[in-house]
Amino acid sequence: MSRATAASVQPIPRVALTWLLVAQAVVIIPHLEHLPLWIVALWLGCAAWRIQVFRMRASYPSGIAKLALVAAAGLGVWFSSGSLIGLDAGVVLLIAAFVIKLMELKTRRDAWVLILLGFFAVTTSYLFQDDIIAAAFSLLPVLALLAAAIGLQQSSFAARPMPTLRLAGGLLLQALPLMLLLFLLFPRMGPLWSLPLPGDKAMTGLSDSMAPGDMVELSQSSALAFRVSFDGQPPPRSLLYWRALTLERFDGLRWSTAFQRGDRPPQWQQRGTPLQYQVIMEPNGRPWLFALDAGQTSLNDARMMSDFHLERRLPVRQGLMYRATSWPEALLEPDDAARAQRINLSLPQGGNPQARAWAQQLRERYPQPAELVQAMLRSFREQPFRYTLRPPDAGSERIDGFLFDTRAGFCEHYAGAMTFVLRAAGIPARVVTGYQGGEASSSGNYLAIRQFDAHAWVEYWQRGRGWTRVDPTGAVAPERIEQGLEAALGQEGSFLESDPFSPLRYRNFALLNQLRMAWEDANYGWQRWVLGYQAEQQGDMLKRWFGGLDRQWIGALLIGGGALLLGLLALVLFKPWQRTADVQLRSFQRFERILAPLGMRREPGEGARDFCRRAIKVLPAHAQAIRDYLDAFEKQRYGGAAASPAELRGHLARLRRELPWRLRPSRGKGT
Repeated sequence: MSRATAASVQPIPRVALTWLLVAQAVVIIPHLEHLPLWIVALWLGCAAWRIQVFRMRASYPSGIAKLALVAAAGLGVWFSSGSLIGLDAGVVLLIAAFVIKLMELKTRRDAWVLILLGFFAVTTSYLFQDDIIAAAFSLLPVLALLAAAIGLQQSSFAARPMPTLRLAGGLLLQALPLMLLLFLLFPRMGPLWSLPLPGDKAMTGLSDSMAPGDMVELSQSSALAFRVSFDGQPPPRSLLYWRALTLERFDGLRWSTAFQRGDRPPQWQQRGTPLQYQVIMEPNGRPWLFALDAGQTSLNDARMMSDFHLERRLPVRQGLMYRATSWPEALLEPDDAARAQRINLSLPQGGNPQARAWAQQLRERYPQPAELVQAMLRSFREQPFRYTLRPPDAGSERIDGFLFDTRAGFCEHYAGAMTFVLRAAGIPARVVTGYQGGEASSSGNYLAIRQFDAHAWVEYWQRGRGWTRVDPTGAVAPERIEQGLEAALGQEGSFLESDPFSPLRYRNFALLNQLRMAWEDANYGWQRWVLGYQAEQQGDMLKRWFGGLDRQWIGALLIGGGALLLGLLALVLFKPWQRTADVQLRSFQRFERILAPLGMRREPGEGARDFCRRAIKVLPAHAQAIRDYLDAFEKQRYGGAAASPAELRGHLARLRRELPWRLRPSRGKGT
């Protein structure tokens, strides 16, 4: 059996087992939110059993017991996730294997398998959360896994956990320059495959259809939807209508999209001064992007659809940063009435007779679309309509019930009712969903748009003017548009009532709000400079650094820079300038390093013979090995014998093999 093979089947030292248990605990913690509780119970049971095995109070499980445990884990994944396929189930299976492997942990080879599994499990946590806290916490399991690996290799640390941890921390710090270099310069490639979001759930809450009550539920969430930073002064809040989708079909209850991927691009005319800005989206599992009207984006795989919303080819499954340009004064389809007439005048047969009758009255009195729209807005403003998150039931005829009975609702009630009446009056109209407004950061560098900023408004079509935005919510609750949802619901007290611990509910407390805004700024920087550092940003950076150099020269410079960095790191680690050419002195320094972990350190001015005598008193069982080394050293150093490095190395190797590494060393210096 070779030395490497023999080492791989040796028992696992206590310090390595300790750090493996710690690593498993800190690997599992970030997954607790989406792991079933039985995984935690499984780990506690496996850890307790393995500790008892180490204490020789229990035996390793039999093959049948391990097989039964694996089968039980598989059934547990099936019942908790509903499948053995998919991201959620795959991660649970991985964590279960990571835990069960602890039960058969016998040799160092088994420990290495567990360590590699641990590193892979750490990376899966980024599939669920990638903010600053998650990134900082992921260093803890990496540190514990490195400590376990060192405990397997460095026998002098086998009974000393803290020196092992310090060495692991030192290695991690030494790797940081290389990590930074690779992050900045390694080519940014797209994913080799695509995975669905956890649970296949969209985080924004917006969907491709809308019914009364949908936006009410969404308004109770303070989760971030996206952030925007403008090139220059941002427009007033009242103009910040972030388009997501256009809903053109109505079945009597729900509004839904009507566009198709094969639809032709829309016709529009750029007018006015464009706005340029950068958007950082949160993952939502949907393909559409957010932009002001009329928007264009720098993404190669995104385009403007026939209803003027922006859409990617693939869903946004991870944080996405893109630049966009918008023309708020653009004319949207000013001359093309065919599609507007075909889709945006259709209504279900029958239903809501009062709303239809009102539409005819308005049409007779106000023949011009703009006049009719203003008449509806005056009605919303002057009649006792209320803006509320607690709308009463409007009955089976929802439009009639809202307009003529309850007169209380949220943005989707007003947008849906107004669109219905406009269509009944012969004016093409549609509902647009997205977000309105945004909270400015403390530094003023960006706007944060959250779930409760979700909004619905109306577009109606006129020949020569195209699609024109109108927001009935602004007529009922202008403070919602000018100041935000919290101001509009101040008297009702329903803002984030289902989330009492949200810091956004306590923005009137100056200190708490300052701390929250500081944390928001830190997260924005993390998203922009770390998560948003993709191929486009890397290309811009390389152009700024290297100018007009071609890719071959840039590649050569990067390779040379990497080699230089590794060379500097090697110089710092090995310190060749501190090495002496004296063969015997270098050998004695190694002798001292062998004894140092056991508490034996040479005193200043103490000679070699006196130091060895002290060592013999502390380690009498190994006195002969120490004397043999001392004799060889003195003969070569002082007796005139020819220098023989191989002889000194042989005595050191013998001493290293014989020392009792499992014995806990004394922290004193010996006597």
